[in-house]
Amino acid sequence: MEKFQEPAINTQISLFQVSEISVSYKPKFKTSERPKVMTSKQVYDILQSHWDKDVLELKEQFKIMLLNRANRVIGIYEVSNGGMSGTIADPKLIFSTALKTCASSIILSHNHPSGNLKPSDADKSMTRKIKAGGELLDITVLDHVIITAEGYFSFADEGIL
Repeated sequence: MEKFQEPAINTQISLFQVSEISVSYKPKFKTSERPKVMTSKQVYDILQSHWDKDVLELKEQFKIMLLNRANRVIGIYEVSNGGMSGTIADPKLIFSTALKTCASSIILSHNHPSGNLKPSDADKSMTRKIKAGGELLDITVLDHVIITAEGYFSFADEGIL
C-alpha cells in the first residue's frame, strides 16, 4: 500500500486561495412596464412570442417564466435545450435563477415537438418534484405549460399541479 505523503511546502494550497462569487440581476424594464399574467392563455401568448418558431417543432426546450409578487413577468429563462423526445430540467438551475431574480413564483414550460399536448408521466413527476422544492424555498410553482405550434396544456387548468 502506498504511503500518503504531505505536499512540499511550496506546493501547499493557501487557505486564502478561494474565488469570490458575485451575483447580479439587471432588469431592463420598470415594474409597471412588465406584462402581468393572470391566466394560462396569457402565459401561453407570452411564451409563444419568446419561443424560436424554427425550434418549436424540432426539439424540446424547457423554460421558466419568473414572476414578482404581483404576477408581473420578471423574465423568461431557458433552462435546457434537448433533443426531439426530451430535455433535462435541472432543479438547481431553475431555483438558482429564481433566487437570483428574487422571483416570488415561477411557471414551468416546455414544448412537445410531436404536437401531442398530453403530459408524460415524467412531466408529471418532474413537476411534483420542482413544486416540492419551491415550497421549501417559498417560491410558488403556479403552473406548468406544455406548448406546441397549435396550442397548449396547463397543469393548473387541468387540476394536476
